[in-house]
Amino acid sequence: MSQFKGNLIARRLPPLTAVRALESAIRLRSFTRAAEELHVTPAAVSQQVRQLEELLGISLFRRGRELQPSDAALAALPLLSEGFERLYEGIGRLRGADAGRPLVVSCPPVFAARWLVPRLDDFQARHPEIELRLSPTRRAVDFRIEDVDAAVRFGAGPFAGLHAERLMPESIVPVASPALAAGLRTPHDLLRVTLLQDDQQELELGMPDWETWLASLGVDVDGPLRTRYVGDLNLSIQAAVSGIGVALSWRSLVSDELKAGRLVHLFDGAVPTDHVYHFVAPPARLQRPEVEAFRDWLLAQAER
Repeated sequence: MSQFKGNLIARRLPPLTAVRALESAIRLRSFTRAAEELHVTPAAVSQQVRQLEELLGISLFRRGRELQPSDAALAALPLLSEGFERLYEGIGRLRGADAGRPLVVSCPPVFAARWLVPRLDDFQARHPEIELRLSPTRRAVDFRIEDVDAAVRFGAGPFAGLHAERLMPESIVPVASPALAAGLRTPHDLLRVTLLQDDQQELELGMPDWETWLASLGVDVDGPLRTRYVGDLNLSIQAAVSGIGVALSWRSLVSDELKAGRLVHLFDGAVPTDHVYHFVAPPARLQRPEVEAFRDWLLAQAER
């Protein structure tokens, strides 16, 4: 028996669940966010970390108004993160996970509904041997602990530890139905119509609210706007198609409606942004033929 194996048995590793909670809490700087990632309660994360502190005989966090990892915890984080990544890959090899397993892709629900799903017939026609499963979610999945092969993520990046490729340029555009657009000749005309508002202004830092967008075009807003909150961006786009009001949208999500004439891009107004959709995947997952096939198809579709 090697000296390493002998020492490992003599010292015994702490419980894996506790170490996982510790790694997440250090990386996210929060027991609450770690609990959300691990699908447990913040109290459970706190208890597991305290058990580790008692076992190791050291303090791993400075607790106060903000949770601050100790110097030792920060130094250990890269090794802990790498260890879980290697463990995930090892378990995958043990169970032969890739053989005949569905290809699982995570993506934002609005991207799935407005852009990806209408194009999936083409992917399935080109790759009938691949069983593709979409996992629509707004959160960034943790590839190390979740059964997901690749994802589409929105943002400016970078995406630490992941292979990432931009899908398409992005801009923010005002859109309306053809009937409503016919009466709108200048941005000032927007002051007298319903402006659709959704949760993108709160969820995505790259999306301006109506007042900010109008100000960028030199429109002075000296009174309350006629806004109507309609929930998420998908509903906002659908409300615009129905003629209820004007929506601000990422151009990629309304490209099909613009081509089909269901929506009109108003005033040629567009705000460029560094927030774009990306294809992301752990580097090890790119070795799977199904992931490579989806990546190549997705990038080709984005170039059209």
